[in-house]
Amino acid sequence: MKVLLINGSPNEKGCTFTALSEVANSLNKNGIETEIFWIGKKAVQGCIACFKCTELGHCIFNDDVTKLTARLDEFDGFVIGSPVYYAGPAGSLCAFLDRFFFSGDSSANKSTFANKPAACVVSCRRGGASAAFDRLNKYFTIKNMPVVSSQYWNQVHGFTPEDVRKDLEGMQTMRTLGENMAWMLKSIKTGKEAGISEPELEEIVFTNFIR
Repeated sequence: MKVLLINGSPNEKGCTFTALSEVANSLNKNGIETEIFWIGKKAVQGCIACFKCTELGHCIFNDDVTKLTARLDEFDGFVIGSPVYYAGPAGSLCAFLDRFFFSGDSSANKSTFANKPAACVVSCRRGGASAAFDRLNKYFTIKNMPVVSSQYWNQVHGFTPEDVRKDLEGMQTMRTLGENMAWMLKSIKTGKEAGISEPELEEIVFTNFIR
């Protein structure tokens, strides 16, 4: 089993990475393989709602988003990490995730995310963590993904990685998150081996309110 952790900070080894690493360490201790993917510092193309992914099976833009969605079958769970900017996730990460979750679940890749456990973690100096946390969780709850919880909302506080490591409650929250995700992944695997099938998804119905 393998979990993809996406580092949505422009700083590769900063506070967000510190939080994600603590989650990854807990997963590794439980025999779960992990990969931390950094979205980088370059500008990220946002979704232009062209719907070409529903025809092609992948996003029309050939970049890291497209390369990562091509690997979705490798991963059994996901953890998204972001710094907090103005009480929300980093803009580049939101642009990345809009395309990642939409094109990754296009018609050619139906139900790619469904039933795969997911969680997010946020890092802030002081305030805005809860709003950013709420924003990121919406990517999971629209994709039939079980959301993994911890002992507190998944946030760490600090201006530097050294500060974050001093946030003992935050770091413990990260470790507990990793433990809970490992437990959920193993439970799902055991259920499948026992013959318990995944929920059968209905064909999606869209209701338009303007007629």
